[in-house]
Amino acid sequence: MKKTQAPRITEIRNRKVSRDYFVGETFEAGVVLTGTEVKSFRAGRAQINDAFVRIENLEAIMYQAHINEYDFGNINNHNPTRPRKLLLHKKQILKLKSATESGGTSIIPLKMYMKNGLVKVLIGVCTGKKLYDKRQDIKKNEAMREARRAMSNYRR
Repeated sequence: MKKTQAPRITEIRNRKVSRDYFVGETFEAGVVLTGTEVKSFRAGRAQINDAFVRIENLEAIMYQAHINEYDFGNINNHNPTRPRKLLLHKKQILKLKSATESGGTSIIPLKMYMKNGLVKVLIGVCTGKKLYDKRQDIKKNEAMREARRAMSNYRR
């Protein structure tokens, strides 16, 4: 008899991004993690809702990404909210730096996922939405929802 294991979550999404920001250009970056961080991420114990990226000394560093301590770790367990270095090409880092220096934009992690056994982060250059932009999005979503309901009622 096989043991049933809980499915591993290999993707963590930042759900606040589409509500609060207009997402521009996106980049895929590797993340420098310790062993216990990878094990905890594979168990689905991470969140990037409050995370952001800064460019410092031509290095991309992700702040406020929370990866819980590994349950079976020892005294060498990691700090859950430590800054984590992102692995990008120099041209990409320069492009991100120029985008944020122009003002009004920030670099936000969109999702964190496993790809070929490595942890990757999809980051985007984002511009903040105003209140009226959010209201327009809500109206558009409600209209689409009502249209779907009408179509499902029509098919019956």
